[in-house]
Amino acid sequence: MVEQVQTVVVGAGVVGLAIARALAMSGREVIVLESEDAIGTQTSARNSEVIHGGMYYEKDSHKARLCVKGKWMMYDYCESHGVGHSRLGKLIVATAEEEVETLENIRQRGIVNGVDDLRFVEGAELKAMEPNVRAVKALFSPSTGLVDTHGLMLSYQGDAESHGAMLALSSPVERGRVTDEGFILDVGGEHPMQLACSELINSAGHGAMRLAANLEGLAAEHVPEEPKLKAKGNYFILSGKSPFSHLIYPVPFVGGLGIHSTLDLGGQTKFGPDAQWIENPDYVVDESRIDGFYESIRRFWPGLPDGALSPGYVGIRPKLNGPEVGKYIDDFLIQGPNENGVPGLVNLFGIESPGLTSSLAIAEDVLGLLQAR
Repeated sequence: MVEQVQTVVVGAGVVGLAIARALAMSGREVIVLESEDAIGTQTSARNSEVIHGGMYYEKDSHKARLCVKGKWMMYDYCESHGVGHSRLGKLIVATAEEEVETLENIRQRGIVNGVDDLRFVEGAELKAMEPNVRAVKALFSPSTGLVDTHGLMLSYQGDAESHGAMLALSSPVERGRVTDEGFILDVGGEHPMQLACSELINSAGHGAMRLAANLEGLAAEHVPEEPKLKAKGNYFILSGKSPFSHLIYPVPFVGGLGIHSTLDLGGQTKFGPDAQWIENPDYVVDESRIDGFYESIRRFWPGLPDGALSPGYVGIRPKLNGPEVGKYIDDFLIQGPNENGVPGLVNLFGIESPGLTSSLAIAEDVLGLLQAR
């Protein structure tokens, strides 16, 4: 017997839950299928919890538009729903004169993207803001902040469920097929079943490409090839009191924003992530990377004591591809029915940072893609 529902969202990370919330609030009958036994256990639970400003991303990219829009939606949401957050600001620091040009490029890109609050700080002002930071100049983003990601996800889930959405944990979608009426999905787990729906949102994170490849009736040309190398990011925790009152970032590089310093809402300092491109990543901190952390951090904080870092956690970024020269893509891929040719299907690929910041804006986009058909 095939169960029937209007809309299925695959993946109960922060983006999937935001989408489920938006679709349930639009009046749809929604069920969220999650392969793990809890919400947000992968990418959503293993990041820096930063509300990003939006100045890094290419003009007219999904990341630029959705981050800037989503940032303000996020702050409004957190304030109205009592979700823990802090708009403490971020300094992107140039530790040498040759890096100052990169700061200016970031500032100009931010202006193009609609980030109008960036300003340079240096000298006595920089010293007053962060006495322990060594830099020749810094770019200050006052609208960068932090959010309690788990609290945010619980709030999204609560909103969705209060509008009739249902969450099914330990329910992996193994394969599916396109039908005249929509989709039939084979759902595994302790009680395997078939589930029919007229709308399918593939927000499966690391499993999104695999799910799309196993969806009979979706043309292969619309399914990105899984990258051979995955981006593992190690984090280390600082013992003792934080030396900073803002987020501290070095100038970025291809594939990441560098080993930066962030705080959690309890005041603990963490450093990371690095970018470790490997074929078979795991969630174990690679302690052999610690010397590189000390070296990178001491460029902007020379006072980092020996032995002050301990292993924290690992995140794995669901990127569209690896670091191959000439092939690196730094954007989200959001495919609606007009792009993939399947009515009612939305695929979300490569939803890495700033996916958390962008989650409400992405959800709004997905709703628009479904309503446009």
